[in-house]
Amino acid sequence: MFEDTYRNRAVLITGHTGFKGTWLTLWLNHLGSNVIGYALKPPTQPSLFELCALNTKVTSIEGDVRDFGHLKSVIQKYKPEIIFHLAAQALVRRSYSDPLETYSTNVMGTVHLLEAIRQIGGVRVIINVTSDKCYQNQEWVWGYRENDPMGGQDPYSSSKGCAELITAAYTKSYFNPDHYEKHGVSVASVRSGNVIGGGDWAEDRLLPDCMKALLENRPIVIRYPDAVRPWQHVLEPLFGYLVLGQHLYGDGPTFAGPWNFGPEDESGKPVRWIVERIAEIWGGKASWEVDQSFHPYEAHTLKLDCSKAKLKLGWYPQWDLEIGLKKTIEWFKAYRDREDMFITTISQIKDYTKELKK
Repeated sequence: MFEDTYRNRAVLITGHTGFKGTWLTLWLNHLGSNVIGYALKPPTQPSLFELCALNTKVTSIEGDVRDFGHLKSVIQKYKPEIIFHLAAQALVRRSYSDPLETYSTNVMGTVHLLEAIRQIGGVRVIINVTSDKCYQNQEWVWGYRENDPMGGQDPYSSSKGCAELITAAYTKSYFNPDHYEKHGVSVASVRSGNVIGGGDWAEDRLLPDCMKALLENRPIVIRYPDAVRPWQHVLEPLFGYLVLGQHLYGDGPTFAGPWNFGPEDESGKPVRWIVERIAEIWGGKASWEVDQSFHPYEAHTLKLDCSKAKLKLGWYPQWDLEIGLKKTIEWFKAYRDREDMFITTISQIKDYTKELKK
């Protein structure tokens, strides 16, 4: 359904070596795009990027979005028409220990990308991937809408709120939809829930922590058993990004701006429920316990209202939480059994694509 937009199209992905970036790179490569990746080395060992040998399948460039000159030279050389900006310091707890890296990457990295595009021209679509944590969290029970205030108590969340404000400012100042005929650039920002899926080994994230413990036959240790999150398989928001990119490319001014891509309400579950269900699906003697030591603040309840994407893009989640958990565990069991992870990962993308055609 995306082939006309993405096949043989030059697409730049910043942060392509990360968990979410690798899945998007695989999907776009599968669609026939000429993918150019710009990122630091894979952030974890093992890494999904290396397991799938993506450096042999796409143009992979090692670079830092904080290096404006290098980033600009890559855009000048490869002339992408579509850019997905995923490069970020993406961990809440790490943002507490290294706020300088968090703000310089998430804030100035976004400025560098948008400024390079402003100076160079030629790009038609920019999708800036931020986070559901960009909102000023009131701990209320209903979902945040795209026009709710930005905020964030911790460095990571506030940096993502800043990235959203920067994107909005550049859009209004330089890429205004009302003057599209002059600049030809469509800019959007996207916010998703807590993504899960195979190949995520990031520190201090629930699903990776669970999978590491299960693979090592030790109890799962959790920090906030009652925290509620909007859990979704990684392919769900990526599907939304691709749909949005398609619309931006075809009719940019109409679809510019912020978008939420979160799961249905019933997928908002507490950490305790997630861990218990993972233990059941995994089988064997899987167990878990609560870490009683001190931990820095994290939001307790967070949910997105995705009415805009459903109404204007026709986007709906395809896999419920149960399927997402099962697909994640299937992936990690395949990894445990030393299967070809490129084939395994592409197979899950194909399975998801089949759901879109029903």
